[in-house]
Amino acid sequence: MRSIWNGAISFGLVSIPIKLVNATESHSISFRQIHTEDGGRIRYRKFCELEDREVTQSEIGKGYEDADGSIIPITDEDLSRLPLPTAKTIEIVAFVPADRIDPLQMDAAYYLAASGAPAAKPYTLLREALKRSNKVAIAKYALRGRERLGMLRVVGDAIAMHGLLWPDEVRAPEGVAPDAGVTVRDKELDLADALMDTLGEVDLDDLHDEYREAVEEVIAAKVSGQAPPEAPEPATGGKVLDLMAALENSVRAAQESRGETADRTAATAKKTTASAKKPASKSTPAKKTTAKKTTAKSTAAAKKTTKSTAAKKTQAKKATPRKRSA
Repeated sequence: MRSIWNGAISFGLVSIPIKLVNATESHSISFRQIHTEDGGRIRYRKFCELEDREVTQSEIGKGYEDADGSIIPITDEDLSRLPLPTAKTIEIVAFVPADRIDPLQMDAAYYLAASGAPAAKPYTLLREALKRSNKVAIAKYALRGRERLGMLRVVGDAIAMHGLLWPDEVRAPEGVAPDAGVTVRDKELDLADALMDTLGEVDLDDLHDEYREAVEEVIAAKVSGQAPPEAPEPATGGKVLDLMAALENSVRAAQESRGETADRTAATAKKTTASAKKPASKSTPAKKTTAKKTTAKSTAAAKKTTKSTAAKKTQAKKATPRKRSA
């Protein structure tokens, strides 16, 4: 893989030469802008406002626009002199548990490759230290004209770095949640739990980009001169007013798709709802009452059996003839 940045990891007084390579790649299909009348490409050209002529890339530099609209030129040499220790160094500043990182802060992902044989030993040391501590390293680094925050973690036998947004770049979720008071019933939660259990887990390797595949089919049909495939008719349905019915139907559909019967779905939902409705405090007295009734019946049956046996013995004595004396 081609490196996009060369530098070093600063781990205390230990310096580890590394190369930064992209850990992800995009498979999305890109389109070009064309003139719809003749199919000609639409291109953007860069013009200088003062000279009103097109300029080449070698003539283009950077500039900062001040509040009054004036432009202050900034050269690459100016940026190279910035008093930053992270200009060519990934500086580790702390080690924290992984759950301390908010997923909202996650940005681009990179692999850190050891640069040369001398880097192998300290690279392996940092990797094994991260493994044993079950922590991630928080680091600062400079890339593409700005200082950034990063998180280092172990992926297989390599060290990966996730770019992190600065905490003040993550917006608070104000005005996102419903502002109306909503009450969720236990029955609805039970059915939602049943739906979650039915859907279960998934192997992420089995998921794929169906939109990209559909676009590729359209392109292939166009190339071969065939009509593009037609989209299936969307499922028509009214507005869902009964949340319970929608949840029950969702559970049933999910179980049927996994080869389970609808009867099992209904039984599971009823059983879950019934168990949630039954108060736990009444179960103990009910068991005691049943036990008392069973004991009473057993005692009565035992007494009845005893009386019956005694009566039989009495009848047997009466029926036995007495022997006469000579």
